[in-house]
Amino acid sequence: MAKPRGRLQVVATPIGNLGDISARARQALESAAAVAAEDTRHTGALLQALGISRPLLSLHAHNETRRVPEILARLAQGETIALVSDAGTPLLSDPGYELVRAATDAGIVVEAIPGPCAITTALAVAGLPVARFCFEGFLPARDRERRSQLSRLADEPRTLVFFEAPHRIAATLADLAAQLGNERHAVVARELTKAHETIYRGTLAELAQRAASEDNFRRGEITIVVAGAPAEAAGVDTALLRRAVELLSKELSPSRAAAIAAQLTGATRAEAYALTQRQAQPPSESD
Repeated sequence: MAKPRGRLQVVATPIGNLGDISARARQALESAAAVAAEDTRHTGALLQALGISRPLLSLHAHNETRRVPEILARLAQGETIALVSDAGTPLLSDPGYELVRAATDAGIVVEAIPGPCAITTALAVAGLPVARFCFEGFLPARDRERRSQLSRLADEPRTLVFFEAPHRIAATLADLAAQLGNERHAVVARELTKAHETIYRGTLAELAQRAASEDNFRRGEITIVVAGAPAEAAGVDTALLRRAVELLSKELSPSRAAAIAAQLTGATRAEAYALTQRQAQPPSESD
């Protein structure tokens, strides 16, 4: 009888708070023949904290091509391998694409064990339209390349999500303000789910100024959420939309005010509702 093929499990792990590990993810890590990890030291510490002991395989951007054949051979022998990144859901700005693609091409079952993700976590607290969004990952480190990429995104109507390193956050926010507009609303989510989680809200100009002047702003893991191109890009009078929302919000609930303002101006209900939420926002938080 032919030996059954193994299974590749793509396992989401906490982005900060260890309590976010799911029972299913824990079971997958406990039962895997080995865990393919972006950083074996980091994942080793995670497994130790969870009380799990499993063999670790290094799989990162610099060795993935070389490592794939070895892992495929183990999968073909019937082993179950768990794939994890340093935090959150693998493959999203992390290694793993080559392995998953090769496994599917080889007829290996690839199974997702869903869970924490910095992208969706930041969107959930941003207070910006999330019905449609696009994830741009990390912007280029070089100034000219970063500005060029942002200029191509200036008219993107969907909410934008970026990751950024703390030492580049001030420069990136300054470039975002210059290329997308000083008044574009955005959120910087720092250290999500961790003890020092902080959500900064404001216009890109305001956030760029805070990043340049506040040390805490430039620390930890950072996710940026930026509102899409304003309504006037689609032929909507933004000034009229804001005035309609302002007046209607005094008499109606946010959802009702947004619905009527959208009908009056031709904006989407999501755009109008986002304005009602920004008007009601408290002052920005910081550590």
